[in-house]
Amino acid sequence: MIKDFMRRGLPALTLAALPLLTAGVPTAHAGPVRATAPSTAGAPTTAGLRAPLPLFEAIDRIPVADEQREGYKRDLYKHWNRGLNATDGCDTRREVILSEAVEAPQVAAGCKMSGGSWLSPYDDVVVTDAAGLDVDHFVPLAEVHDSK
Repeated sequence: MIKDFMRRGLPALTLAALPLLTAGVPTAHAGPVRATAPSTAGAPTTAGLRAPLPLFEAIDRIPVADEQREGYKRDLYKHWNRGLNATDGCDTRREVILSEAVEAPQVAAGCKMSGGSWLSPYDDVVVTDAAGLDVDHFVPLAEVHDSK
């Protein structure tokens, strides 16, 4: 999965983000990029900077290895812990929900929340009930383990 993403998904993502990355570039640096000979591409220049590499050449230089599921156990990774203040009843999940509130909820004993609102950055949906929220990993723990 990672190898496939590195070969196919990363170049597409990079190309999609390129306009965002170059939007604030001063015009003195926005001129045409000169191709360098393969033997000097990525080598330090007189200014100590590296010459730019073509995208696919840069991707080919990223080390690739098979994933290793050996030794993975879900219980090696903690589930929700007691949070920063173990006495307030707010576990890590609830602390994340509180920190991401657009409008802070009322918090009662045992970290029971009422009111408040949250805005989903993915689809601009506003949620007004903390029970309707989910906190999860962006990358599954097994994939983190495999990719070490």
